[in-house]
Amino acid sequence: MSQSLSLQETYAPGNACFGCGPANPQGLHVRSFAQDDKVVAEWKAETHHEAFPGVVNGGIIGALLDCHSNWTAAYTLMKAQGLETPPCTVTSEFSVKLHRPTPSHQLMQIEARALEIKGDSVITQAEITVNGKVCASCRGTFVAVKPGHPAYHRW
Repeated sequence: MSQSLSLQETYAPGNACFGCGPANPQGLHVRSFAQDDKVVAEWKAETHHEAFPGVVNGGIIGALLDCHSNWTAAYTLMKAQGLETPPCTVTSEFSVKLHRPTPSHQLMQIEARALEIKGDSVITQAEITVNGKVCASCRGTFVAVKPGHPAYHRW
C-alpha cells in the first residue's frame, strides 16, 4: 500500500472520528485510498481490539467497514459531481455480515465499491479479507448532509 496521503489525510486532516479521523489519537485511523473503481485500505488490529484472544471484536469490524464505506461514498459523490473536495457524508444505514472470525495481528484488506448513486446518496458494498478469505462484508447507504445537520462541515 502506498504511503501517500489517504483520502482522510487529504480532505479531513482535522477529523476526530473514532474510525477514520487522523486527528483522533485513540482512533482506529482507517486510511482509505482511491484505486481505479474501488477504495482500498489495509489495517492491523492490536490486542485491545479483540473480542477474545486472536479474534477482532465485531464492533471494531463494523466501525472499519462503516468508515471506509463512508469515504467511498464521499469520494464517489465528489467525482460524480465534479467537486474539488468530498461532501460531508453520514451513514444512513449499513448492514454487516460476519462470515468468519477475523484474526487479529494479521493485515486486513478492506475494499469498497459504490454500487449506485441516487442524488446525494450512495449505496456501497465492502469486504474485509485476511489471507484471501472474506471475514466480513457490508452494504450501506451514505448521504451527503446539508447546512443545519450536525455533521455539516465537520471535516
